[in-house]
Amino acid sequence: MADVRLKDIKKSYGAVDVIKGVDIDIEDGEFVVFVGPSGCGKSTLLRMIAGLEDITAGTLEIGGRVVNDIPAAQRAIAMVFQSYAIFPHMTVRENVAFGLTIAKASKEEKEKKVAEAARILQMEHLLDRRPSQLSGGQRQRVAIGRAIVRKPEVFLFDEPLSNLDAALRLDMRIEIGKLHKSLGATMIYVTHDQVEAMTLADKIVVLKDGYVQQVGAPMDLYHRPQNLFVAGFIGAPSMNFMDVSIGSKEGQTARVHSDIVAEFAAPAWRKGAADGPKATLGIRPQDLHPVEEGGIISGNVTLSERLGTETVIDVKVEDGSRILVSLGEDAVYEPGQAISLGFNPERAHLFAPASDAEKHDAQVAAE
Repeated sequence: MADVRLKDIKKSYGAVDVIKGVDIDIEDGEFVVFVGPSGCGKSTLLRMIAGLEDITAGTLEIGGRVVNDIPAAQRAIAMVFQSYAIFPHMTVRENVAFGLTIAKASKEEKEKKVAEAARILQMEHLLDRRPSQLSGGQRQRVAIGRAIVRKPEVFLFDEPLSNLDAALRLDMRIEIGKLHKSLGATMIYVTHDQVEAMTLADKIVVLKDGYVQQVGAPMDLYHRPQNLFVAGFIGAPSMNFMDVSIGSKEGQTARVHSDIVAEFAAPAWRKGAADGPKATLGIRPQDLHPVEEGGIISGNVTLSERLGTETVIDVKVEDGSRILVSLGEDAVYEPGQAISLGFNPERAHLFAPASDAEKHDAQVAAE
């Protein structure tokens, strides 16, 4: 397998800049997920790694070798597409062996590699079927099998599960995770689905408008998002954001308050989070809980959604804004019911002041 290095990678289509200077180091054997909203550049970045898009500027290395001008077929990569891209007139066996056939591999080599891929993906019983006789999940396994037999240094996945229903997505997510562990391969995976990113990745790269917003382990991004966008994008339901005033600051703690938030001491470790008189406070719905007295935020329930494993309530606060609260599965609240909310101050997130548009973008991106 191989490591992958992107150094100041840029991509432009005429006067339109799509990728605006990306630096990423992917270690040998890592599972890295590019995630972000539609149009952020994640698929374009993957296609540049694959050699399907030219690189406008910067350097791309695979296994220590600069591959900017090396054709896709010579990059020792294999790509799995969203659309499966398998041939309907061929059997599963022939589809999986297609790359080996083009490479003029011997019959014995093809049989051995196809059998190994079928064993890994548990599809030995499907080898003589045609794609029309397969489910969506089975077709995706065929596409992955075709990648496995090539023994690539790097696997690339471009939203491979987006065409599947929820149950199949879960099954295939598990299979891809198992595949990574069994092969120990370097894998780069593109998705807009943060659940896929959080469950599969060793490392997540969050992209927005052609820039990298943050790189880190899934739970690092969840607990210590570097900016408002990452905070809103990672986690469901999305983080609540509120405007607050800074009362005083001491070290990495700031006293904050507003018309809807009672004064408390919030962590202020982010750069610029409490440098001025105003800030944006973020609180995850899972960190809020009802209290009998001494609540930090109060309001009235407008909607209660019982989702089985949790109940999400929509609370309207004094200034007319809404706050989402994620509670246990048995929580029961009626519309109009008054509620007082508390939280662990150490779980609060303080950011530099943000515009309404920035807060809206951060919340909508995760939906």
